[in-house]
Amino acid sequence: MTLPRLLMSPPEYFDVVYEINPWMSVRRKVEKKHAVKQWENYHRLLVDQLKVKVEILDPVRGLPDMVFTANAGLVYKRLFVRSNFRHRERQGEEPYYEKWFKKKGYKVKTVDAPLNFEGEGDALFMGGELFAGFHFRTDVVAHEIISGYIKRPYFSLELCDKRFYHLDTCFAPVDDKTALVFMDAFEPYSRLGLLENIPDPIEVPEKEALNFACNAVILGQDVILPEGCPKTEDALKKRGFRSHSLDFTEFLKAGGAAKCLVLKL
Repeated sequence: MTLPRLLMSPPEYFDVVYEINPWMSVRRKVEKKHAVKQWENYHRLLVDQLKVKVEILDPVRGLPDMVFTANAGLVYKRLFVRSNFRHRERQGEEPYYEKWFKKKGYKVKTVDAPLNFEGEGDALFMGGELFAGFHFRTDVVAHEIISGYIKRPYFSLELCDKRFYHLDTCFAPVDDKTALVFMDAFEPYSRLGLLENIPDPIEVPEKEALNFACNAVILGQDVILPEGCPKTEDALKKRGFRSHSLDFTEFLKAGGAAKCLVLKL
């Protein structure tokens, strides 16, 4: 299996200086040295141990959440659908993403205002279908536009718990049949849709969901997720997957973990 290339951005300017989700508190500052160490450990696991090709996007002063590259947009083949962020605090990131992808030869499209779309935070492929979240950050109407760009079917999922403000905080496709999912983060009709469309869901317990177990990165048989998710790791092991648990506590202060820190290219 060919592993995807990933885009990351170092946490040089990462901090919590505003509050745009329930995890963020300006009173709970980031320990910068710890954040750098956690990011470097993650990068080392990807590059040295798992042999993943990682591209680097230079961080920009004044854009502390740029470290969460998953929100840059959605990549499909050589098309990049750039995010249109709901909160002004993150809108400054958009031109840097667009410039990077254009320089790399991607065709760039956008979901125009007033619609919002926040990239892989709310759009994840499972098999040939795009599972797309909406409510807190992405508008449901944007799903049809994105589907038209990439010519792939989509399945809309409505989020209902503001702690799980992006789809990738409560849902992670593992393969064509299996996904990590925290069901209580979804409206009842979306839960039914997940059960109907996922043959083998791994239902993550609330305690581990709050530790961002679903904010996982799947690379073939290897799954990277935060420390402190033993039941999720056991469920993955029983299905033949290898789990790698890392410390993401500094990034959890901003509402992000393994998946938020990478964008699949």
